[in-house]
Amino acid sequence: MELKDSNAVSIDMLLIVHSEKRHAAQGAHSDRQADPGAPPQRRGGLQGVGNGIRRRQKLERNDLHGNLVEKLHAQQTQVITSYDNQGTQLTVEVHPQDAMPQLLKKFSLAKRLQGDKNGNTRPRQPGGKDAHAYPWDRSSLKSMPLDLRQFEKLDTYASQVTVKSGLDALVSDLLQEAHSDLERVRAIWIWICHHIEYDIEAAQEKDRQAFKPTTILQTQKTNCDGYAGLFERMCRIAGVQCMTVPGYSKGFGYQPGQSFSGEFDHAWNAVFLEGRWHLVDSTWGSGLVDSTTSKFTFLYNEFYFLTHPALFIEDHFPDNKNWQLLKPPQSLRQFENNMYHKSEFYNKGMLSAHPQTSIIKTVNGKVTVTIESCAPTLFMFMLNGKQEHGLLSLRKNGMKLDVYPPTVGTHKLQIFAKGNSEIYSSVLEYTLKCHYADIDVRLPAELHQPVGPSWFSEQMGITKPSHPEPVIYTSDGRCSVSFSVEEGISVLASLHGDDGPVTEETQRRYIFQLQREKRTELKVQLPHAGKFALKIFVKKRQEPGNYVFVFNYLLCCTNSKVNWPVFPESFGNWGQDNELLEPLSGVLPANHNVPFKLKLHGVAKALVKGQDMWPLTLNHEGYWEGSCNTAGCQEVYVMVLENANHNFYSYILKYKVNAQ
Repeated sequence: MELKDSNAVSIDMLLIVHSEKRHAAQGAHSDRQADPGAPPQRRGGLQGVGNGIRRRQKLERNDLHGNLVEKLHAQQTQVITSYDNQGTQLTVEVHPQDAMPQLLKKFSLAKRLQGDKNGNTRPRQPGGKDAHAYPWDRSSLKSMPLDLRQFEKLDTYASQVTVKSGLDALVSDLLQEAHSDLERVRAIWIWICHHIEYDIEAAQEKDRQAFKPTTILQTQKTNCDGYAGLFERMCRIAGVQCMTVPGYSKGFGYQPGQSFSGEFDHAWNAVFLEGRWHLVDSTWGSGLVDSTTSKFTFLYNEFYFLTHPALFIEDHFPDNKNWQLLKPPQSLRQFENNMYHKSEFYNKGMLSAHPQTSIIKTVNGKVTVTIESCAPTLFMFMLNGKQEHGLLSLRKNGMKLDVYPPTVGTHKLQIFAKGNSEIYSSVLEYTLKCHYADIDVRLPAELHQPVGPSWFSEQMGITKPSHPEPVIYTSDGRCSVSFSVEEGISVLASLHGDDGPVTEETQRRYIFQLQREKRTELKVQLPHAGKFALKIFVKKRQEPGNYVFVFNYLLCCTNSKVNWPVFPESFGNWGQDNELLEPLSGVLPANHNVPFKLKLHGVAKALVKGQDMWPLTLNHEGYWEGSCNTAGCQEVYVMVLENANHNFYSYILKYKVNAQ
């Protein structure tokens, strides 16, 4: 028979190429050993495949001439397999004319290229319809619409599932309460984030055994590769397309502005849901590593579940730009230079920050940072680990921070925000480059945050301040600050400067507090020129406990002649509605007649006690008036008789008399 007669059979051929490791091919076909002396090849096993094909064709011709073609029945399929020395396998199936190969049947019947429970088919690569616009549009932290309340029952269930046997059984148990691909992914995510601990030692030693899913289930510890591999394996068992994505990250040990090169330091996952790819990082969703102790703590982070790609790119840079799921994609240089907003920045409702670069230079010794938030938020900052050298003012939609580095050089600025808990979390970190330090802007070390009244002081019962701005300038060293106070709220104030006053008593003696109707007035006299923090505290009168710090003002005075003494010391019987007009100085001159004028409520009699008793009389305006001679005494007291039927007086004010 001539070769051309084979056309009557009209055979079709399907070529399928499998790239596998050599040992995998040897394990499956131990009788097909590659030449151990053959030179190594890189992904170019096609050359060996071609040789195998030619050898098979020559044998086929000989068989055909030897009447072997008679063995080819019309309904029979032949499978011809060839291997090169790298273990690459080429399979040729020879089918009758009009017969559809089984593999084509599988592909034609498949509605989508999705991994089955054994992960046999390869998920499709991301395309244009997977990409989100860059930058973030502020619409959502997620890459698809989600109502996290729908997961409450599923999350509770998944977090409590225990490992009974193997991985398949675990996934089967997790899927008992999951009824969609989204819920299947959620159940797997929740279980991993609540059960798998980050293994710092294995990560440092690069122990590959610790990354295998079976080992992870036993130890319940792994590193990022293990997290990602386990997540992918569990998703594929659940019938959900999932890929592991390697790349660079701004994670543990990251320094603002650092460059990335060499081996990738992190791995995460992409999952295919509702027709497009989405990003997850179960490593960072499970908890964090303490930078001081290098110990892992479980602390669930919802942010890294289906994160919006425009936010995910801030701390994840994939090896393949397509896995950014962004248009336009970002370059590695942009990734290195872009501002890194930590996950808590977005978790706590912040929208943006300025400057938008992590390394900023001072201008005339100053740097200003502003943050925009979608709700009122409490902030604090640290410069080189201390809450100093800055003015932080709260706004209803964020905050403003002015920083004055005390020295030339590089400084670390951290910004923290407080959510519903009592804990402040780090949200931003800047590196400040200071080329000029303005020593004239030295701020008091006791100037805490926030500075100036805000929505927070209103929330604490202090409203309608006379000075809405955080800084008060005084030319003569005196000022008067007033505000409305809600009923039942008690106010306490103290003055703090780097050069004094130093004791708790004197910190309050430079402030004299007056109550006028529903407003509290603080009369302040500075002991000398300089900058001072005027701190405001409040507490509810009927509740036990200490006063709570609310805010402070920065008081500034450049007049070197200022040298005000303390105010008189007041006692518990000094009423909230009392008013002192004179003398305001707590130190009286010796051998002088000193006039007194006070408004006192609810008293029957009033007097001044020095060497002698000096009665005060009530005038038609409601003020108690009189005078006292300071001769022969060191202290002077104002005393009142609250009830005419009583026969004892109470001390309400105390003055000191200068030595002669």
